[in-house]
Amino acid sequence: MTGGGEASHKRSPRELVCHAGAGASAGAIAATFMCPLDVIKTRLQVHGLPPNSVQGGSIIISSLKHIVKTEGFKGLYRGLSPTIMALLPNWAVYFTVYEQLKGILSDVDGDSQLSVSANMVAAAGAGAATATATNPLWVVKTRLQTQGMRPDLVPYKNVLSALRRITQEEGMRGLYSGILPSLAGISHVAIQFPAYENIKFYMAKRGNTTVDNLSHADVAIASSVAKIFASVLTYPHEVVRSRLQEQGRLRNSEVHYAGVVDCIKKVSRKEGFRGFYRGCATNLMRTTPSAVITFTRNEKGSMVGTRMSTNLIPRCAALIGILSLLCIFLLDGKYWKEISSI
Repeated sequence: MTGGGEASHKRSPRELVCHAGAGASAGAIAATFMCPLDVIKTRLQVHGLPPNSVQGGSIIISSLKHIVKTEGFKGLYRGLSPTIMALLPNWAVYFTVYEQLKGILSDVDGDSQLSVSANMVAAAGAGAATATATNPLWVVKTRLQTQGMRPDLVPYKNVLSALRRITQEEGMRGLYSGILPSLAGISHVAIQFPAYENIKFYMAKRGNTTVDNLSHADVAIASSVAKIFASVLTYPHEVVRSRLQEQGRLRNSEVHYAGVVDCIKKVSRKEGFRGFYRGCATNLMRTTPSAVITFTRNEKGSMVGTRMSTNLIPRCAALIGILSLLCIFLLDGKYWKEISSI
C-alpha cells in the first residue's frame, strides 16, 4: 500500500461520516458472520480448552456443539450487541483522528504525499484514540461472551445492565480494565504494514515487475502472510487483555490479576508459553480473510472514496464466512485440535 494515496485529499465532514458509516456497516456484517468464532476465541483466551473437548476432535466443532447444547443458539452470538454498538463510534473516532493526524504530519513533512511510516504513525494514534473511546463496550463484550461458562454468577441481562453494574460495582476502573494491553496492541500495525510492504517488494522483484502491477493473488498472499505474522507476534496482549477485562466477575475467585505484569507472571507460571496463545488459530481464522479483502480492495481500488458499492459489502462478508468455514473443515481433526488449543 503506498503511503499517501489519500493524504492529498482532505476529507470533508460529510465524507468522514460516510466512511464511518461504511466501515461500521461492513464491520457489522463481518462481526455477525464471525461472532461464533469470536465467542470461542474469547473463551479459549480466558478459560482455556472447553471441558468437553475430545481427543482427536476439532476444538471449533466441539465448542460450537457444547455452546448450542448448554446455552442454545443465542450462546453463539453473545457479545454481538456491544460489538455492533461500538462500530460506529469506533470508525467515527478512527477516521476523524486519522485525518487530523495525517494533516499535521503532512504539514510537518511539507509534502501532500505521506510516507508509509507517517501513515503508520497516524494509524497508531487513531488506534489509541479509538481503543480509549470504546474500551467500556469491549469490556462488556468480553464478559457477555464468557458469562455462559460461569453459571454461579449473576449474569448481565444486556449491554446497558452490564454498563450500569460495572460502574456501580467497580467504577471507571472496571470500564477501563484491559486498556493497557489494548494500547500495546497498536504495535500490531507497526509490524503488519512494514511486513506487507516488504513481502510485496520481494514478490515484485521475484516476478520481475513493479509493486503496483502485482496481481490480486499476489496482494492477497502478501496481506495474509503479513496479517498472520503480525497477529502471532502480538497475540499475547489479547490474552492478557481478555483476562483483565473478564476478571471483574472473578472478585471471589482464587485467580485474580493485580495488573498487566501480575497477569503475565501468573499465566506464564501456571500455563507456560502456550497460555499466551490460547485461541490464536481461531483468531487467525476470524481475522485473516478480512485483512485479505481489505488490503486487496485498497490496492486495486475496488472501493474509492465514499462510493462504496452497496453489493460489495455483503459479498465481502460472505467471502469472509466462506473462507472461514473452509478453514474449519480443512483443518478439522487431530491436527486442528493441536494448533487451535495453542
